[in-house]
Amino acid sequence: MLPYATAAEAEAALGRAMTRAEAAWLRYSAFVPDHLLYCHNVAILLILYTIAPLPLALLELRARAAPDGVAAAVMRPSTYKLQPRAQLSPAAFLRCYLDTGRVLLLTVGALSLVSYPAVKMVGIRTGLPLPSAGEVAAQMLVYLLVEDYLGYWIHRLLHTRWGYHNIHRVHHEFTAPFGYAAPYAHWAEVLILGVPAFTGPAIVPCHMTTLWLWFVLRHLEAIDIHSGFNFPFNPTKLIPFYGGADHHDYHHRVGGQSQSNFSSVFTFCDYLYGTDKGYRYHKASLEKGDAIFFILCLS
Repeated sequence: MLPYATAAEAEAALGRAMTRAEAAWLRYSAFVPDHLLYCHNVAILLILYTIAPLPLALLELRARAAPDGVAAAVMRPSTYKLQPRAQLSPAAFLRCYLDTGRVLLLTVGALSLVSYPAVKMVGIRTGLPLPSAGEVAAQMLVYLLVEDYLGYWIHRLLHTRWGYHNIHRVHHEFTAPFGYAAPYAHWAEVLILGVPAFTGPAIVPCHMTTLWLWFVLRHLEAIDIHSGFNFPFNPTKLIPFYGGADHHDYHHRVGGQSQSNFSSVFTFCDYLYGTDKGYRYHKASLEKGDAIFFILCLS
């Protein structure tokens, strides 16, 4: 809740006129308690989880229902879908969505109710001024790097015998991942993975709007790497060291025995710690096979 009753008071405190974004934030948040602003994360997460994976899910279901010739024209699965033989029914999509939504609501919702004092303690602010675009971009980069590094080691721990059998195996029920399966996990894993997600903002505190943006970005990234599609025009291919769907799909394809591709965002941790050797061998084998096929076609 902002300590300003009017725009004039806010501008007097700032010593300048408010930007349009700041004026909109004042109108929205002036009389909303800070803990309720923080709890917006739950609604943002559920709305994003419902909408973001939907286009590819509908595309996949449409191609599945169409005759073979029509399906090829609609989606070209052999080109874009990483595991074209893996096809899910509408009931499987719905089960995944409902099960995951329930877990997210119970875990993230409950956590949001009790974790606000910690958020306040580390310095997440709601007041004016709003952060600049450069500040937000720098914070996003720090959060991605911190989350990726900590998430890498937590993911490796979840692939130990005990961690996988008791917790992580739920997430690996889908060996061919899709967007709605991104947060599909044991409730304990959802809570555990909240640690690296919150560590960045705890180290480099931000504005509440930046925190919202961070959770949106992190969830979109998780949906992207679990999408099951490798589109050549995906703009994330322009991001240096970004793993993407192809990198993470291999991890799911191998399954519970996987000791490769633990990174969630970038690929350098897997490279530095030698946990991408199986993936690199797999890619080299595919490239060799493509080269042989090309030569045979020319002969």
